[in-house]
Amino acid sequence: MLQATVKASRNFNATDDAEILYKAMKGIGTDEEAILQLLVARSNAQRQQIKVAFKTLFGKDLVDRLKGELGGKFETLVVGLMTPPLAYDVSLLRNAIKGAGTDEKVLVEILASRTPEQVKDIVAAYRKEYDNDLEEDVSGDTSGHFKRLLVILLQANRPTGIQQATIQADAEVLFKAGEQKFGTDEQTFVTILGNRSAEHLRKVFDAYMKLAGYEMEESIKRETSGGLEDLLLAVVKCARSVPTYFAETLYYAMKGAGTDDNTLIRVMVTRSEVDLLEIRTEFRKLFACSLFSMIKGDTGGDYRKALLLLCGGDDE
Repeated sequence: MLQATVKASRNFNATDDAEILYKAMKGIGTDEEAILQLLVARSNAQRQQIKVAFKTLFGKDLVDRLKGELGGKFETLVVGLMTPPLAYDVSLLRNAIKGAGTDEKVLVEILASRTPEQVKDIVAAYRKEYDNDLEEDVSGDTSGHFKRLLVILLQANRPTGIQQATIQADAEVLFKAGEQKFGTDEQTFVTILGNRSAEHLRKVFDAYMKLAGYEMEESIKRETSGGLEDLLLAVVKCARSVPTYFAETLYYAMKGAGTDDNTLIRVMVTRSEVDLLEIRTEFRKLFACSLFSMIKGDTGGDYRKALLLLCGGDDE
């Protein structure tokens, strides 16, 4: 909780908030400012209470009303903020799989960064919501070693802690499977990186560096490509530091021409009550600007205002 930028409001009254939102959407024109100021100043649990109060008072669904009043990226962001975190992850995965093509980026980001407990909750909630097996849906939509690693991550069976006895062996097996071999034994990378705890992997990466003279990430970039490369890199980065992984994700969502708004919204919504302060710190360390200033330069309107409020301050 300490690393969150969005925290529960102390003098919270769901009924009062529901009335403020109702007024903001009543009549001609919408007071977007009032909506964003209020919603960003409440925790997700409080927003759920506001939804209930709104329906009780006005007999209308708050999220439907918001969708009717807002538009574009600002609407997508607000709807994300109004969705309970677990339901949000589940809907993101569902949308990434269903329809034509697969949004591999979403699968990689969520399954590499969530804890085994969170993944188990996601699998259960997905089954409940869609009466489908997430593993089957992911398997039907992906292939090869990329699919295998996603399936391993969906099992959420990583042991906790460090297996002291296997650190060196893991590093050697990875070295033989990659740098020392003509061609790459991808299955070895998939099995080891998918089935070890983050703490254990950090030790393996140190041992690997001594053996290979390269960081693990370097070897993955040289030895693999495509979706598998992205997923292996995400697993390695998240094992090292989840906030750093998300700092990089945000940076590359905004860098260069055009903005990957879906990624920007997804990360800001999902991390605002988790570790966004830490992500901001890592962002500042890694890049020549602050997260705040990059969002400011890359977005506009109410969408920008809401993102900056979620960001919770500047680190320049």
